Amino acid sequence: MTTFAPDSLDLNRKLPLWYQVSQSLRASILGRSPDAPLRLPTEDALAAHYGVSVLTMRQALKELEAEGLISRHRRRGTFIEPGARRGAPVRLLGSVDAIVAQQSGMTTELLDHGPVGVPAELAEYFPGLTEVAGFRRLRSDEKTGEPTNHARNYVRPDVAERIDPADLLRWPMTKVLRDAVGVRISRITDTVEARLADPETARLLEVPLLSPILDYTGVTYDADGRPVDVARIHYRGDRFSFTVTLDAH
Repeated sequence: MTTFAPDSLDLNRKLPLWYQVSQSLRASILGRSPDAPLRLPTEDALAAHYGVSVLTMRQALKELEAEGLISRHRRRGTFIEPGARRGAPVRLLGSVDAIVAQQSGMTTELLDHGPVGVPAELAEYFPGLTEVAGFRRLRSDEKTGEPTNHARNYVRPDVAERIDPADLLRWPMTKVLRDAVGVRISRITDTVEARLADPETARLLEVPLLSPILDYTGVTYDADGRPVDVARIHYRGDRFSFTVTLDAH
């Protein structure tokens, strides 16, 4: 039986290996194509793929099993749950792969894209520029078709010219920047605020005007410390929660 092929991963020795592996595999599962195989490779094969011990791999798989993304069957193997593409609570964790994972697993509609003026509140991230590339998307629950979040991305022009808009229908912007465009992402900063839905957001998310929403701003920096993308995402307050996990070590 053909097995599912996970993405590769560059390990960060400052974070727990099992955690990084679980988030990378989670991103692969949530971002898989509909016709991808459901059977995962063996523990040994996955450990070799990620360059970790079998014990570390086992701990990563245990985390995904607890989330309900995979099921493990004695003698048969490990399988992706067919419903694993459902939206999940958004968590602010410690790696780029974690962010990719949280952004995956939804149906995406590209509403528009093209040159836009730099919003006054984002001018500090694009010094010397009056215009950037804008990408506006609406994400919906794959099963119900219910809108879940509305995203606007403001991307530095020299980076945006290398983006294929079709990729944004399959992958989150973070994955497109890193894997398709080749941006070496050094860090992403996140800010979350509670707001009330304005008329446009209420219409797109199909919620009453002035309903509570979560307003997320994520700034992606390249290896030189320059912002390449600022994401403004409005999440339905009744569908998402944010959890911050801190490593005490």
